Amino acid sequence: MSNPIDTKVISKLAEILDKTNLTELAYEDEACKITLSRQNVTAAPVYTAAVATPQPIAAPAAPAASAPETESAVSEDYTNNPNVVKSPMVGVVYLSSDPNAANYVNVGDTVTQGDTVCLIEAMKTFNPVKAHKSGKVTKILVEAGDPVEYGAPLIVIE
Repeated sequence: MSNPIDTKVISKLAEILDKTNLTELAYEDEACKITLSRQNVTAAPVYTAAVATPQPIAAPAAPAASAPETESAVSEDYTNNPNVVKSPMVGVVYLSSDPNAANYVNVGDTVTQGDTVCLIEAMKTFNPVKAHKSGKVTKILVEAGDPVEYGAPLIVIE
C-alpha cells in the first residue's frame, strides 16, 4: 500500500527552500513526512523527497558547514542563553505585521510575557512569536526577511 503524495505541498516546500536559501526543510502531517534537502552544487539545486508514515521527528541537525562563520558564531553565543527568544520553526522572520507598520518591538522597549515580538512565515502562514518572559528588549538579532531555522536566536529580552 502506498501513500498518496501531494505534489502541491512538495512544490510549496521547494519554493520555500529556494526563497530562503535553507539547506533542508521538513514537513509532517498525519499521512506523511516529507524532507527536502539541497546539495551544495554550482548548477541548479537538487531536491530529494522522502515520504514515510508518521514517526517522531529527531532533533534538528547542526547548521550546515557552508553557513557563514558569522551566522554560526551568533547562534552559538546565544544557544543556552535563557534571555533569548528563539525561532519555533523554519521560515522567514518579519518584525512587523506589514512593511508600512511599526515593528512589534524595538531595542529599549519593555515587553510582557506573551507579547508578540515578531512573525515567522512558513508555507504562506504567518505565525506569531511570543515573548517567553517580561523584560527589556536589549538586542534584535535578525532583520525583516531573514530566513531562520528552528531554534535560531531572534531577540534578547533581559
